[in-house]
Amino acid sequence: MKETLVRKLRNNFEDMVVYKDLKKSNFFSALSLPSFLRDWLLRKFGDDNGKFDIDSVQEFISKNLPNKDEWLKIKNRLIVEGEKVKILGKISVDIDIKTEDVTFSLPDFGLSSKDTIIEKDAWYDFKEELLVSKEIWGVIELRYRPSTEKKNSGKIKLISFKSFCPYTVDLDYYKEVRKEFNTDEWMDVLLGAIDYNANGYKDKEEKLSMLTRLLPFIEKRLNLIELAPKGTGKSYLYGRVSRHGWLSSGGSMTRAKMFYDIQKKAAGLVSKNDYVALDEIQTITFPDVEEMRGALKGYMESGEFTVGNYKGVADAGVVLLGNIQEKFMGKELDMDIFCELPYVFQESALIDRFHGFIKGWDIPRMNDDLKISGWALNSEYFCTIMHLLRNDGSYRSIVDELVYVPPKSDTRDTEAIKRIATAYLKLLFPHVRTIADITIAEFNEYCLQRAKEMRRIVKIQMGFMDSEFKGKDIPNLTVRR
Repeated sequence: MKETLVRKLRNNFEDMVVYKDLKKSNFFSALSLPSFLRDWLLRKFGDDNGKFDIDSVQEFISKNLPNKDEWLKIKNRLIVEGEKVKILGKISVDIDIKTEDVTFSLPDFGLSSKDTIIEKDAWYDFKEELLVSKEIWGVIELRYRPSTEKKNSGKIKLISFKSFCPYTVDLDYYKEVRKEFNTDEWMDVLLGAIDYNANGYKDKEEKLSMLTRLLPFIEKRLNLIELAPKGTGKSYLYGRVSRHGWLSSGGSMTRAKMFYDIQKKAAGLVSKNDYVALDEIQTITFPDVEEMRGALKGYMESGEFTVGNYKGVADAGVVLLGNIQEKFMGKELDMDIFCELPYVFQESALIDRFHGFIKGWDIPRMNDDLKISGWALNSEYFCTIMHLLRNDGSYRSIVDELVYVPPKSDTRDTEAIKRIATAYLKLLFPHVRTIADITIAEFNEYCLQRAKEMRRIVKIQMGFMDSEFKGKDIPNLTVRR
């Protein structure tokens, strides 16, 4: 990142900027921490020059960041030794309608709400932070409350909580500050926010292809497919940059895990996350293909799902991530490149629910020149911004006003193009509040044309699966003049 851009970034975002150095095999890279946790620690311990005391960070992590295998030791400290225990982790809060008890669970450690309690004093002190979302990351302090009567079991109680986002995110300020950067500068800022060095990309197209992966982070129920060569960073971006998404790699995927588990009466992945990315899709198995197809088609169309007598609503996007053979790269318009997807996706009606396709071969293979080394937006702050922008419907209104839809256009094609264009608008032009705030040329280049190309690939690939779609093109949506 150029020095002038660094100064502009630090002047405008101040405390939301941290010094990231992923080129070196340093302390943080050895820990393999998620980006949002690493940046939280950098902000907590770093000074104005981006330097931090390794011993202090190491001490904090060793005390507060246990792994799953250490849960028995934690229970010993809580229950047998009677200690307070402070951990970094993910917490989910619930309120029992019958007893009015406030409880919590720690999903990463298998601690369920039946064994926990948040007493009234602690609840009133920390409820504003705990009620921000269904699951939230933070510093959790625990203690054990012994049973008072034989019939009552003991409980692990929460006594304090501090969110990973202890500051208030000013969304209006973020939108306003975007005006200080031109589009090229802003793309470089976004790349730094997700740990990439903008100077490592050869051109604007490579940068935009990389940033396209962020669209499901910022737009509700945006469903995408990406096929890419190995080593282009798919797993890293979807699995370690944001705390609001879920990456599932290999193994088995059931309707219960994805949507709702009747036996456990537990919500599935789509209800807990902004997106669910199925990585290494060729290696994931689906025990009941027809059941999963039906559930996916209904959910991806309307955001609703039914499992038994349970009806649910969610807004997570579904993202398929897979590797691609070299012979298929760049052949998306004249070859069946979806042929290696699992059988469950070999149906045009299901593929039609995916809004667009990312050409992963346009993204360079990861190398040291692409790793951020310098000042950049705090990943945790930026991912919170993207999470909040999902609820802003004003951008879609602008897209509806800007885009002309020809008569008798296919509804799914039109919706897919508009949804992708809306996501690009939020990501690249968050300052746009009316159609006067963006030029026709920029909207057409960065939003509409890219959205149309992403949808066109899906439509062409459907033609290889189903003769009904063979030779059919997307409607020619244009920008109103």
